[in-house]
Amino acid sequence: MRDYIGTWTKMLLTGTTVLALAAPAIGQEAFDLDALIEAAKAEEPINVYDTTGKIVEMADAFTAKYGVTATGTKVKAAAQLEMLIREAQANNVQGDVFVVHDAPAAIAQIIPQGFAASWVPPDMADKIDPAVQDPLQIITSASVWTYNTELYDACPITNIWQLTEPEWRGKVAMQDPLGKSSYTDWFNQMALHGDEGMAAAYKAQYGKDLDTSTETATAAWVKALAANAPLLTDADQGASDAVGAPGQKEGFMGLLSSAKYRDNTDSGYKLGLCSGMAPTVGWLYPGIGLIATGTTSPNAAKLFVHYLMTEEGIAPQSADGKMSTNSDVALPADEPSGVGAELANLLPYNTATGMDDWDARQDWQDLWRLNYSK
Repeated sequence: MRDYIGTWTKMLLTGTTVLALAAPAIGQEAFDLDALIEAAKAEEPINVYDTTGKIVEMADAFTAKYGVTATGTKVKAAAQLEMLIREAQANNVQGDVFVVHDAPAAIAQIIPQGFAASWVPPDMADKIDPAVQDPLQIITSASVWTYNTELYDACPITNIWQLTEPEWRGKVAMQDPLGKSSYTDWFNQMALHGDEGMAAAYKAQYGKDLDTSTETATAAWVKALAANAPLLTDADQGASDAVGAPGQKEGFMGLLSSAKYRDNTDSGYKLGLCSGMAPTVGWLYPGIGLIATGTTSPNAAKLFVHYLMTEEGIAPQSADGKMSTNSDVALPADEPSGVGAELANLLPYNTATGMDDWDARQDWQDLWRLNYSK
């Protein structure tokens, strides 16, 4: 059993330098990658977790590169959070590094209670936007509006409000916001940071201003979409099946991860991204990199976070259209969705209002529940 170390001040790199694990002071921390590698080799193997199975491949490649053993495991976001909390409370930390895809929970619960902390590799700090450093966003994943390219020469939707019209009743596939908290976070992020665009899109579609005296434009859209009987799924695969399967007679629109565009190659699907859709073609959601506070292998954990921030380390996920926050790391040219060309038309996730997303989840769920029609 791994021994629990209660404070980070006991965690020394090469016996002399203490590396701060909490939110970094950019440019203030001395850093020696070679020393970190040597210190990591002297520690116990680490366990690393993500919501994608690609973490297994990434951990194996890390082990081969550095001779530091890492075991990768795919774990759903909610299970990751429960694991972090329970292991910390029991002083029996087994998981060392987590890429958490529930940003508000990380911001509202995990970090404030000291269960885990964020660490930014000092030698990369100037390549990472300060807005995504506290806590560190390892990667951002895009959920994009998608159509069937076999049925349509171009996306049949140019404005997000068209999805609320009778023509598309029952023909919009997406994950259920009552079971996928990132969707209610998206609603809240739109209301806080993209509401003017939603109101402008309404005016562009209908030629008149939307009355926002009692609710946001985003809330009005969410209510209208819920009332239009969207096809709700429990995973993005269901939306990909509904939208992209070949041989369909009637088309669906879908909101799904850019990672599902690999179905075009793997299954002969016909998924196409709705380029230029107003006000956005979709939204971005982060994977927050966290190191368990009680890890007995702090240097190995930091080395793994460092590896994830390199082009080599993140390559298995970049191939699926997931984007590193390291500005030196680009998407591969053959990434199947084409999301890289739409970055300016995607709603980014603003961690500064992550606590607001956490507090507003129940309100958005109630709004959806009250207005949803089958």
